[in-house]
Amino acid sequence: MTQQEKLEDLKSRLSLFMIRLDSLDPEETSVEDVDRLIRMIEEVEAGLK
Repeated sequence: MTQQEKLEDLKSRLSLFMIRLDSLDPEETSVEDVDRLIRMIEEVEAGLK
């Protein structure tokens, strides 16, 4: 995967993360929802290495 492709993939993942984060209702968010968001960030972080 080229550097440009990696960058586009990371942008896509961050965009998806932001959409999911914006759609969460704090009153109804479960621990599992937060765990999923943390895993998404960890995947993005791993893609930066």
